Amino acid sequence: MEREPRLRRHTWGWKLARAFVMALGFVCMVAFAVALARATLVPSPASVSLTHTNLHPGNSIRLYFDQPDWRDTVKQVGGNILLGVPFGFLLPVLFPRTRGLVRVVLMTALVMLTVEIAQGLMVTGRAFDIDDVILNSAGAFLGYLVLGRRLGRALHPRRVRWWHPRRPEPAQAEAAEAEERRPRWRRRPSASDSAAEQRPTPDTDKTTTSKRARWTLPASLRAKRP
Repeated sequence: MEREPRLRRHTWGWKLARAFVMALGFVCMVAFAVALARATLVPSPASVSLTHTNLHPGNSIRLYFDQPDWRDTVKQVGGNILLGVPFGFLLPVLFPRTRGLVRVVLMTALVMLTVEIAQGLMVTGRAFDIDDVILNSAGAFLGYLVLGRRLGRALHPRRVRWWHPRRPEPAQAEAAEAEERRPRWRRRPSASDSAAEQRPTPDTDKTTTSKRARWTLPASLRAKRP
């Protein structure tokens, strides 16, 4: 049977450790939100002539790779991917309902889409770019695969879906293991054993049935029988 992760154990020490990890994740999320706002929502008047709205996926990424300076390409592409990595780490820790690869990517895309719309409408020197949303979501995808999935499983119980087999409760599983370790002569009789003991054998069942049939026959027919 699969062991329960340590951070989900019900002792006081592991409860405190779990609370510390959750608090640390909350602090990291606040710091990341501040850094994200500074990186995306601060006006840049000097870039007004250089920015343009991009609604076609792949156009900006193609321009990044076509430019001669590879360091600028790494800065643009890698920076947008790194900006989405913390979503893959922190969402499964702080929001258990967002666990899962598809949910993390969709939540990241929704948040970054909102940020890009705010950039295009309200921030000077910034423009809406759908490729930034794609690169940020790719970063969340990588972050979840590297660490977010493990952190989510370590802190929160696994979601039970309709195709998963039902697992016994921890107390029932421990009782079943203790019962299996007992000698056979000391085990408690189970419900199936009791039913098997009370069930009549086929011969006894036939004998009882024939006796009942005999007593229900009329007296004139019983007298004619040999």
